[in-house]
Amino acid sequence: MRQPLVVGNWKMNGSLKQTSELLGSIDDNISDKMACEVGVCVPFVYLAAAVQAKTKLAIGAQTVSEYEAGAYTGEVSAMMLADVGCQWVLVGHSERRVLFGEQDQPLLAKTLAAQQAGLVPIYCVGESEVQYKAGDTFKVIKQQVNSLLADSAVDLSRLVLAYEPVWAIGTGLTATPDEAQKVHAFIRQLVAASSVSLAAKLRILYGGSVKADNAALLFAQKDIDGGLIGGASLDAEAFISICQRA
Repeated sequence: MRQPLVVGNWKMNGSLKQTSELLGSIDDNISDKMACEVGVCVPFVYLAAAVQAKTKLAIGAQTVSEYEAGAYTGEVSAMMLADVGCQWVLVGHSERRVLFGEQDQPLLAKTLAAQQAGLVPIYCVGESEVQYKAGDTFKVIKQQVNSLLADSAVDLSRLVLAYEPVWAIGTGLTATPDEAQKVHAFIRQLVAASSVSLAAKLRILYGGSVKADNAALLFAQKDIDGGLIGGASLDAEAFISICQRA
């Protein structure tokens, strides 16, 4: 049985005060008895404060360098993230792929760097609006997932996948539960080609305008194990409602 997981992605939002208040509000309403595991990925500069708040939430970063150390001005290594108490890290979020040109091979390197430092990568895949309208969803997903699976050094037991259709991020549009389930099932089949047992245990999250009013139907699908939540994770009440539905 896969434990549901809901991870909030705050993106480039917040302040020290907001970090403290939002974490406190969420923590006050997250029960230890809740079946859902909950985490938040906060901006780099607030990671230490988020960890030091000592909440029930797992703390993650929004990206990571593929390099261990050296002359890479502006980069943050996986060991640095682990050093301040991070547990999770997003890899290949659609905004990183689209806005910053991140490609599959460097993302594989980031995944390996994260795992070597003891972090759990949440590896994101998804198709653009153009690809979706062209009917290329499964072709794109296969390429992205297989580029990760091609390296046997990737530990699938310490990895979470997230399907986030780019056309549904921040647009208010959402894949129907049936559409999302079909892609999630396809991803699980791709992983099963490497290991049936690991595919059965792998958590696959859905991300793309998840809200309290559509979360229950999405999370009820057989292969959807929770959500990667963007804008709604900045609203404590909305985020808590999503977690409760998971």
